[in-house]
Amino acid sequence: MFARDRLTSLFASTSTTSDLRGQPKGIQTTSKPSRDLDLTYKHSMEQQLSAPVEIFNVIRFLRGSKSGLKNRVGVLNGSRREYFKGKSAIKALQSPAYAKLKNVPPVNPEDDSARDLLHSILRYAFYLRIERGNPSGSSSSSPKHIQVIPQQEFQPDYYYAWFYEGSQWRNYVGAVALVAVVLAGVMFPLWPVKLRIGVWYLSMGGFGIIGLFIALSIFRLIFYIITIIVASPGIWIFPKLFADVGFVESFIPVWDWDLPPPKKMKKKRLANGEKVFVSDDKKIRKRKDATASADASAAPTPPPQDDATAGPATSSGGGAHIEEVSDHDE
Repeated sequence: MFARDRLTSLFASTSTTSDLRGQPKGIQTTSKPSRDLDLTYKHSMEQQLSAPVEIFNVIRFLRGSKSGLKNRVGVLNGSRREYFKGKSAIKALQSPAYAKLKNVPPVNPEDDSARDLLHSILRYAFYLRIERGNPSGSSSSSPKHIQVIPQQEFQPDYYYAWFYEGSQWRNYVGAVALVAVVLAGVMFPLWPVKLRIGVWYLSMGGFGIIGLFIALSIFRLIFYIITIIVASPGIWIFPKLFADVGFVESFIPVWDWDLPPPKKMKKKRLANGEKVFVSDDKKIRKRKDATASADASAAPTPPPQDDATAGPATSSGGGAHIEEVSDHDE
């Protein structure tokens, strides 16, 4: 079991002050969400620093993209926080990607070793068990309210909120780069003369390319309208200019006729069970007569008879009657 004195401070920040309206029993909030959440982070960091290297490697794997762990977004004490379901974490530790890792605790996919490992990590507060409440907004798709609960255990059907953000060096580098770009733009008048002239030429070149592209678009449209009248169906210059292709492919071919795309054929089933292919712009016609004539033509016809062997034909009721005679002479 966990050290009770370590987890008491975590749950104290989420203790009862006022029940959330419409929340399940046990889902509660506090009147000072930002301060209490900072305390939760502080105590979580203290416990996370005591974790061994193998546990850190497991957490880095779960927070990475290779694990395939499905994270959701909830609202904890007024702040958004990612959480996941226990079943998804167990599946990630039983995946082949985890088996290829080094310096991590072994996991057997055929037993409960993955669940036991995730249960043992709870003591370091990288993630904690939560309960979900109602959506935070008016829409049903809004993030749900979540709340840390004292009963900490790992089960496939429970939910767990992340309290480990991982390495933040990319965010720090991006923030520094953004500040540097803004300062460089603000201090443009203080740049050296040669540098300012170079930037001016680069900007004029960029505007020139944009203007050339707009002029080409207008010219090809005018040329197409003229060719519709003179040489129907019309000619497009650079027909793939606005197509979703590469830069070079946008200018190949140089010109082409504006031919309509081929009609799509759909497979339809008639009332008699026959399957036919028809185009989208035509209706299916009943082919009963055609089917009947085809069946009649396929039926065997009697062989022709000679006049000598044919007997006298008499008409009765407007119909012909044929008698069969013996081949032996009488």
